[in-house]
Amino acid sequence: MPAQPQTIFFIILGPFLLYLLVSHLISSTPPAAAPHAPSGTGRNRGEAVFRQRLVAVGDLHGDIANAKKVLRMTNIIDDQSNWSGGTDILVQTGDIVDRGAHALDIYKLMRELRGQSQSKGGKVVSILGNHEVMNAIGDWRYVTQDDIKVFGGVKRRQEALDKDGWLGSEWLANYSVAALVPLSPHPSSPALSFTHGSLRPSYPNLLPYPSKINELGQSLLTKALTPPLAPPYPPNPYSGLPKGHTREEAELYAEGGPLWWRGLAERDENQVCQWAEELKSKIGARRIIGGHTPNFEHIVSRCNASIIIIDTGISSAYGGVLSALEIIYTLTPINEKANDGHRQDPLMILAKSDVPKSEVANNLIKGSESGGSGQTVQQTLKGRYIEREEVHAIYEKRRKWIALEEREVVL
Repeated sequence: MPAQPQTIFFIILGPFLLYLLVSHLISSTPPAAAPHAPSGTGRNRGEAVFRQRLVAVGDLHGDIANAKKVLRMTNIIDDQSNWSGGTDILVQTGDIVDRGAHALDIYKLMRELRGQSQSKGGKVVSILGNHEVMNAIGDWRYVTQDDIKVFGGVKRRQEALDKDGWLGSEWLANYSVAALVPLSPHPSSPALSFTHGSLRPSYPNLLPYPSKINELGQSLLTKALTPPLAPPYPPNPYSGLPKGHTREEAELYAEGGPLWWRGLAERDENQVCQWAEELKSKIGARRIIGGHTPNFEHIVSRCNASIIIIDTGISSAYGGVLSALEIIYTLTPINEKANDGHRQDPLMILAKSDVPKSEVANNLIKGSESGGSGQTVQQTLKGRYIEREEVHAIYEKRRKWIALEEREVVL
């Protein structure tokens, strides 16, 4: 029997009415809050007037191809392997040598980038790993034959490692066991700690940090690289630490020292978080970052990113993932109605200074290791700001959020 006209009308109109109802419900539902949004993000403020980007890369172990891939995917170098990071800070946490064949090429690249970055207002911070020190004291168990050939043989390799050789002198001049890297030049700036292995809160030479550790590293390395260098083991017998080393130097290289210890990577979460709070209080760091203990799938963040382990087995000798840690730090003035109705621009140089604004921005992070105060710049950083710190892991095909923190600071 043919359908009644009314039935046909509702069959046609029904889906359309249902669509309108669903659309209305969706549009009237409040949007979900952004995940992990920190408190205070809705404050009245303008654009960021200071920005610092830091990239940290873990163990590279002689793989120049993968090292360059990581630096390119983080925009630290261009296709010609020249510095393209501008005012960025690059930190490499040691173990460039061993397992792979091209450590020499990576060291040369880092040396070139150090000079290029300085000319752009950037910076390269280089950390010594346990494998650098192993090579210095003659422990060549993980040195490949191809690596020795690249250096030109055992004798040429030892000559390069000599304290007056190009690589030995580079280690002594530009590499340290520990670093405390501030994210801006103002006195209350947050700082990040970098070592190769884990920092142990009870390590007897932890303080003053990092100067005591680096003093011991420098003295131990100088003794190890002073001719005659220890004969390579194997095939020769293992010589151990250089003659004349001190008890404190031995503690630096011991299992519980910052070159070898793995506690912050391997112990249970409760214990690690207790250690993290103790370390942050003692050394004045917001985050403790290291390599040495690989996770072949991802960068490891613990205790709300207070501890970050960045060794992901980048070298093809391990077959892990290519990765880097990225931290973006900004200062944004809080807009307030002043008497003249204008907010202060902290990068606007006062009349007593003739330094261009662009130069101030490029030099805000300079002098951090030498203790330079950047007084002229600091005088311009006054007022109330939102300090924002974004922490990401960068992989070949993705960028993963790790942490986001905001707080109000008065400078």
